[in-house]
Amino acid sequence: MIRLGLRTNWRQFVLLVLINAFVGAMVGLERAVLPLLGEQEFGLASRSSILAFVASFGATKALSNLIAGRLADRGGRKTVLLAGWAVGLAVPVVVIAAPTWAWVVFANALLGVNQGLCWSATVMMKVDLVGPDRRGLALGINEFAGYVALGLAAFGGAQIAEASSLRTGPFALAAVVAALGGFASIFVRETRGHAELEASHRQEPAPATSFRRVFMDVSWRHPALLSASQAGLVNNLNDGVAWGLLPLFFAGAGLGLDAVGLLAATYPVVWGLTQLGTGAISDVVGRKPLIVSGMVLQACAFAALVPFAGLLPWLAAMAALGLGTALVYPTLLAVVSDVVHPIERASATGVYRFWRDAGYLFGALLAGTLADRLGVAWAIETVAALTLASGIVVIARLPETHRRR
Repeated sequence: MIRLGLRTNWRQFVLLVLINAFVGAMVGLERAVLPLLGEQEFGLASRSSILAFVASFGATKALSNLIAGRLADRGGRKTVLLAGWAVGLAVPVVVIAAPTWAWVVFANALLGVNQGLCWSATVMMKVDLVGPDRRGLALGINEFAGYVALGLAAFGGAQIAEASSLRTGPFALAAVVAALGGFASIFVRETRGHAELEASHRQEPAPATSFRRVFMDVSWRHPALLSASQAGLVNNLNDGVAWGLLPLFFAGAGLGLDAVGLLAATYPVVWGLTQLGTGAISDVVGRKPLIVSGMVLQACAFAALVPFAGLLPWLAAMAALGLGTALVYPTLLAVVSDVVHPIERASATGVYRFWRDAGYLFGALLAGTLADRLGVAWAIETVAALTLASGIVVIARLPETHRRR
């Protein structure tokens, strides 16, 4: 018998938390090492060329999110999850065997597919299981698991690379992680029936399903969804810069791989740990206050990186960046789930995640171009200004979407 609620479905929920930890670890293992791999092993000097791996990741992850939502509504969430792991198994093999940087860029396109399909599926399945009352908490736990695992894997990957090489050690472990994630996903149960049960409890009738209409609503027609989409895009633009450019910025200042790995890990670990609480807080105080404060805090963290140099100031800035992201990340997902009908939730979430993860592509293009032409410091401060502007848009355009029960 299908029932909604975290307590009722806790076994499946915990399994999905574990699976999302594997999903996060796949990205984390290359978080600190891949930009340095491009610079040191492949001899790349152009920041735009190095950040091409972020652009390829963002483009395919954005498209995979868009496809995942539609496939999940039609064919089920579990099918999407298993397909994502099938693609993910190829990623470490391609990186280890790569004769040129173009192969690494292609591997990250595959990683984008893996992340788009698997992360989308775990998000949708957790929201399906818990129902409307604990949605923020469920999303906070989901993102907590993924990003704490990402941060720990980033630190571990840097240590393994220091002890072995930038390529072989971290990506051999990534192959193990992909195999474990795929194996665990076999035991997941389909949750589309839970969404249908929630929909049957809604007073308003189910809308006539139209992906075109959902895409237009999320992209620009609905004020709350438009606000969420632009904030999500800027948030992941920031993440792409933190992933692709900041390790080069820190290494260029003279820090060793251990210190770069620590900084690369601090941001997602703080992000993951604190959003365990921020998702639940948004269920109490509402979505908008957390999103606005999170965007402003991210802007301040980026702005502080250039004038306040050194390991300790940078640790503080990366921790602040993580906290700002934690305030925003699960809360924006909750906004989408608040607004759309349960029958269209997967498709709407996929469209939102399409725009959010397109931020990786835009971030790589913007930061790479500015870094090559004006310097890394200009690129970082420009990102800070864009983030502040995004927060102002949220203040002006986002209505409160959480209906307290």
